Amino acid sequence: MPPDVRSAVEEILGDRVIEAVSQPGGYSPGTADRVRTASGRRAFVKAASPAQNPDTPDMHRAEARITAALPAYAPTPRLLGCHDDGHWVALVLTDVDGRHPVTPWHAEELDAVLDALERMSTALTPSPVAEVPAIAERLADEFAGWRRIVDDPPPELNAWARTHLDDLCSWTDHGLASLAGDTLCHVDIRADNLLVDRAGRVTVVDWPWAARGPNWLDTAMLLLDVRLQGGHDTEALIRRLPLTAAADPDAVTGLYAGLAGFFTDRARLPAPPGIPTLRAFQHAQAEVLLTWLAERIAT
Repeated sequence: MPPDVRSAVEEILGDRVIEAVSQPGGYSPGTADRVRTASGRRAFVKAASPAQNPDTPDMHRAEARITAALPAYAPTPRLLGCHDDGHWVALVLTDVDGRHPVTPWHAEELDAVLDALERMSTALTPSPVAEVPAIAERLADEFAGWRRIVDDPPPELNAWARTHLDDLCSWTDHGLASLAGDTLCHVDIRADNLLVDRAGRVTVVDWPWAARGPNWLDTAMLLLDVRLQGGHDTEALIRRLPLTAAADPDAVTGLYAGLAGFFTDRARLPAPPGIPTLRAFQHAQAEVLLTWLAERIAT
């Protein structure tokens, strides 16, 4: 970080930073460090400017606003302060002494995360954060992916998707219309946005995409990550877990259809600045979702 941004972080912490350990993983460019001050205080600092990626500073601004409004009882980090000079945005958060869940997912960690998401959905209903969009509004452009593909199909389009484009558009429309709810949803639940401490407690991090939606949405999003990593029967989990078992199965299928269109559409674009691995990850998610959708729609 530039010296003035570092000084601003130290002012928020009230002490001099003497150690910063970079944290790997994730898909946001910029710094991400666990820091320690001269007096032993610990915190997590993430910062970015448009030089790393033009969209990341606005994401950090959104995350600062949302995290500051999250209630203390939610399993999330607390915002200690935010520096925003119009160019660099730095978030200073409570440090979580944990690690990302092991993938492919271990059964005990998966159970702990699923339990935490169920408790979180209860704690965050109704949404305690004002001025977050409804999930249908948040995803409206993303879920137009299949219609963009109909107009301009990529040559390497998945063969099953090519023969089911009309069905995928219809399922996506149904899914978008079915995502009503007043739960504050994280919307980007994956292993790299979760931390598990030594006692097995789960913390959900990185909240820039939060929106109001159905209480089952974050659990359904996590199951995509579980499906991608392999090793678990995700259909059995959908039927067993209280939140997804109570959801309209067609709404869940519609969510996955919309996500598949979003990932398929985005995966064909050039890599965004500072995130060279994103398109391959989006392609992998699209392929997993399309295989899953072929099974769900056939039953």
